[in-house]
Amino acid sequence: MNKIPYASAIGSIMYAMLCTQPDVSYALSATSRYQSDPGDAHWVDVKNILKYLRGTKDSFLIYGGQEELTKSSKQDTVADSTTEAEYITASSAVKEVVWIKKFISELGIVPSIVDPIGLYCDNNGAIA
Repeated sequence: MNKIPYASAIGSIMYAMLCTQPDVSYALSATSRYQSDPGDAHWVDVKNILKYLRGTKDSFLIYGGQEELTKSSKQDTVADSTTEAEYITASSAVKEVVWIKKFISELGIVPSIVDPIGLYCDNNGAIA
C-alpha cells in the first residue's frame, strides 16, 4: 500500500466534492479517516468513489429548467441587516460564477457558457 497514491486520490475527490459534487462528502469522510494506514479495502472504496465521479461527470442538478449552484457557509463579515447580508452573499456568488464561467470557457467544451448567467435573489430588500 506504500506505493498507492491514496492521499492524492483523497485530495482529488475532496477537490471534486468542494467544487461540484457535494454528494460524495460522506464517502469521502469515511475513506479519509484511513490516510495514515489504508488497507486494500479502503483503496477499493476510493476507486469506487472515483468511478462514481467519472460516471456522473455529465450530470448536474436542474430546478425549473436552470442549473443549480448551492453553497452554505458562515459569513466572515457581520452584516447590519438582512439586505446587507444578501448583498454580501450575492457578491460572493457572482465571484464564484465568474470564476467557473472563465474556467469552463477556457476548456472550450460548453459553447453556451458565453451566454449571460442570471443571478436570482429571494430577498426583496436586496433587489436593485
